[in-house]
Amino acid sequence: MHRLLRIALCCLLFAPALGAQREPETLFAESFRHGSTRITEENFEAKLDPRNSSYRERIKDTRGVDRYVLSIIPLGPVGDTSITSWQVKLADLHHGIYDNILLASQGPSQDPKEDPKQDPKPDSRQDPKTILWWLNPRRYAAVPVDARRIIRVDGFYVVLQVKAYHFTPLDSPYLDSMTVQVQFTNSDPRAGENR
Repeated sequence: MHRLLRIALCCLLFAPALGAQREPETLFAESFRHGSTRITEENFEAKLDPRNSSYRERIKDTRGVDRYVLSIIPLGPVGDTSITSWQVKLADLHHGIYDNILLASQGPSQDPKEDPKQDPKPDSRQDPKTILWWLNPRRYAAVPVDARRIIRVDGFYVVLQVKAYHFTPLDSPYLDSMTVQVQFTNSDPRAGENR
């Protein structure tokens, strides 16, 4: 009888801990762009897989004019069609010199000698907030794959969060799907949160 009572007591004590979901980490970074442009707010979900490996969405400014293009493109080993991660880019249609304004530091378009479809090799000393655009599900990635990523660009915010991903086979580094939730908003999504 005492044994059953102990088991029941243990179940009651540990049940809340087992049922509690861990809140994803929220990471914030600012783009090198600090203008005043605001956008038409929107939310959408990108479902990616090897057959539909890229996603593209035009983003309008507050006047309803196409101003930015959000792209999500696959990355993988050189010379291979396998996908190991995805990269998010935001291009300003009015200033084509920069291919990704989600970056924390200003730099011209990617070096043409580098393969844009290959996984980046960030410096181990690099601040994870400088690579929030890289959706990398590897176990020891600098940014946890399920992290809520908030990037301030000009006068608006881009929020990215991986909602699901799957490897095939399960123990391989190759992805067969990823679902990314994307939000464009003019107000800080961290408002009211403890920072």
